[in-house]
Amino acid sequence: MTKEQLSQLGRTLWAIADDLRGAMNADDFRDYMLSFLFLRYLSDNFEAAAKKELGSDYPKLDKDDKRAPLAVWYRDNTGDVPAFEKQMRRKMHYVVHPEYLWSSIYERARTQDAELLQTLERGFNYIENESFASTFQGLFSEINLNSEKLGRTPKARNDKLCTIITKIAEGIAQFSTDSDILGDAYEYLIGQFAAGSGKKAGEFYTPQTVSTILSRIVTLDSQDPSTGKKKKLNSVLDFACGSGSLLLNVRNQMGPHGIGKIYGQEKNITTYNLARMNMLLHGVKDSEFEIYHGDTLTNDWVLLNEMNPAKKLQCDAVVANPPFSYRWQPGEALGEDFRFKNYGLAPKSAADFAFLLHGFHFLGDEGTMAIILPHGVLFRGGVESRIRTKLLEDGHIDTVIGLPANLFFSTGIPVCILVLKKCKKPDDVLFINAVEHFDKGKRQNQLLPEHIDKIVDTYQHRREVERYARRVEMAEIEKNDYNLNISRYVSTAEPEPEIDLAAVHAQLSDIEKRIREAADKHNQYLKELNLPPV
Repeated sequence: MTKEQLSQLGRTLWAIADDLRGAMNADDFRDYMLSFLFLRYLSDNFEAAAKKELGSDYPKLDKDDKRAPLAVWYRDNTGDVPAFEKQMRRKMHYVVHPEYLWSSIYERARTQDAELLQTLERGFNYIENESFASTFQGLFSEINLNSEKLGRTPKARNDKLCTIITKIAEGIAQFSTDSDILGDAYEYLIGQFAAGSGKKAGEFYTPQTVSTILSRIVTLDSQDPSTGKKKKLNSVLDFACGSGSLLLNVRNQMGPHGIGKIYGQEKNITTYNLARMNMLLHGVKDSEFEIYHGDTLTNDWVLLNEMNPAKKLQCDAVVANPPFSYRWQPGEALGEDFRFKNYGLAPKSAADFAFLLHGFHFLGDEGTMAIILPHGVLFRGGVESRIRTKLLEDGHIDTVIGLPANLFFSTGIPVCILVLKKCKKPDDVLFINAVEHFDKGKRQNQLLPEHIDKIVDTYQHRREVERYARRVEMAEIEKNDYNLNISRYVSTAEPEPEIDLAAVHAQLSDIEKRIREAADKHNQYLKELNLPPV
């Protein structure tokens, strides 16, 4: 499928969503829409693998027979089902009972079956608890099929679901059934719903262009980025992963087999479920990722509470777009927390450095961390100044990148990317001031491919470019009290042209001379007319 066809599929699905949601809140309808897309993906993949596995035994039905072929095979081969499902779990990592396949659900919707709603409820429960070897408890917890937002009566809700599912099925049917396309369509819809959600979108979505900058940076060699991309990342962590798009962007840079394990954490339950679906939709097996629902700042994930340094999770790449200047309430115990005690505790008014130090703690010695933060972390005083100073003195801040304003749905302010390492070689900090390099849009500004390439290339080769990038020695940063305000080191102001005062003086003198000559000539005419001079 071409990029244009993919975009068309996305627009088709978005038009369906916009048309059908009626008075329903866009965020609520998003959960229904994306869940059905997820079910379609699981079903397509499973049916294709089952057809390959069963070979000539896979039922061939008449064109008018709308049953799922697997439903017929299950009915006729009851004794073989356990062995078949065991084999499919080994190969596919999951199974979907024929009753809950998208084709079966769609047929119920098409025929306005009164049992559709109840079948969906059983199907969602089956996928959460039985489809996968590892349970995905609560995966559909935010999908309330009995919500009055769908209809005031059970029949009205059932009818509404029939309409939604039928429209989605018909919309998708116009396009290729390549399962990878559904993953891309899912990402497209997340972006569209994010655009419609405004500030709330910051909870779950990082614009793809910004994600690409972070993911390209962390996949380069840590000690010498100029040598190119790493061959493999053993593990990647995003501790504020939202819908998981940033983690998937890193995976896209490395290829489907380039990452050993993906780790993510998300506090919002709805977004957490989006992330888990998003991983599976993009072909990440349930054994290849672990997304945890919990609070990053209090660190309630057992995996990240390992005190034995030999067993501590150490990631080759850490990426994050945490909530900006998040207000938090750190207790006294957190002051002694292993993540913060060597640096200090971020102030209650802004948890930016708390998020940064959390991620940095789990960065491996040969890893790279890239985190999106508000500019305040670069120059604010107090405890934040002390944290920033120690990170600089220890040689952990590698690069500071200033991005244009209005790139995000959640805020119009310009933000920065901090790149951190524990293996940093250069005794300087690279500053990249990219605030003026963007394409202006109606609602959001956009980074074009050439803008992204310039940022990444400048970082990779540590280039110095006038009015854009500069390597600053630690002595100069120390002289500025460890203030990292980008414009202090890389100004984008155009230098004023030098003025040749002697030339200007000669020019003015010549003008005055010509004025006098013109006045004398004019007065001569006035004298001849017996008029007073000027």
